Amino acid sequence: MSLFDWFANRRKSEPPNQQRQEREIADGLWSKCDACGAIAYTKDLKANQMVCLECNHHKRVSSSERIRQLIDANTWMPLDEHLRPTDPLKFYDRKSYGDLLRESQEKSGLTDAVQTGLGQLDGLPLALGVMDFRFRGGSMGSVVGEKIARSIERATKDRLPVVIVCASGGARMQEGILSLMQMAKISGALELHRQARLLYIPVLTHPTTGGVTASFAMLGDIILAEPKATIGFAGRRVIEQTLREKLPDDFQTSEYLLQHGFVDAIVPRPQLKATLAQLIRLHQSTLQVPASDKSQKSEVQELKK
Repeated sequence: MSLFDWFANRRKSEPPNQQRQEREIADGLWSKCDACGAIAYTKDLKANQMVCLECNHHKRVSSSERIRQLIDANTWMPLDEHLRPTDPLKFYDRKSYGDLLRESQEKSGLTDAVQTGLGQLDGLPLALGVMDFRFRGGSMGSVVGEKIARSIERATKDRLPVVIVCASGGARMQEGILSLMQMAKISGALELHRQARLLYIPVLTHPTTGGVTASFAMLGDIILAEPKATIGFAGRRVIEQTLREKLPDDFQTSEYLLQHGFVDAIVPRPQLKATLAQLIRLHQSTLQVPASDKSQKSEVQELKK
């Protein structure tokens, strides 16, 4: 009997619960890169913020993980967690929209495709919104639009910078025109934020497409992107069929957009927090609260504590 056969027979003789536990531990110890296929120790990968140590491929991360990466410990204050999506159009495809929502909520642990809140980034107070692609492809429904718009309005009131980490397939088709209206609502809130001479920075991650790209993702004072992220409006095939010509291989990537002036900088994820902190500090003079407005000043001071 070979050594491999001996180990195989020993595994078969073990209780099923013990076999399952060992398999789960082994599966969690190592991670395989989707781009280069390199095997990495999961602990090292997490320490590098889920960026491949071999090829620099940025693995997709959840909104909760993104918040942990950017926000200082014990400073995160979620906003509007009570908002939950409904099915106003009674939309039905292969399943009802209500069933799809419940499935996404159970799988992701989120109420919808964005988390918003206030916190500190390297000691700097700000309003942060993070979209989560796990929830219906990060699609923008009524709740997503409402939460983002409210967070921007809160930031304008408290004179805080706004950072939104975008990851979305676009508007949510199951909500029809109600979803498309969110583009105008968020854009209107950002215009008031701009008129108050306050800072807004969108961070475009893979993928950022559709109505999100056509609205708040491209309205930033400074637009950042992660390396090799897919960023665009319509799909590549649709554009090629419309134009009847072949597009460049790197079309709709963050590198292509940087070259053509649609993105201001490409920032690797391990450097993102430091870059955002530097940009916010450069614009701090515009974020000062007027001394006459004591109520706003007290709210900002409370956030800084």
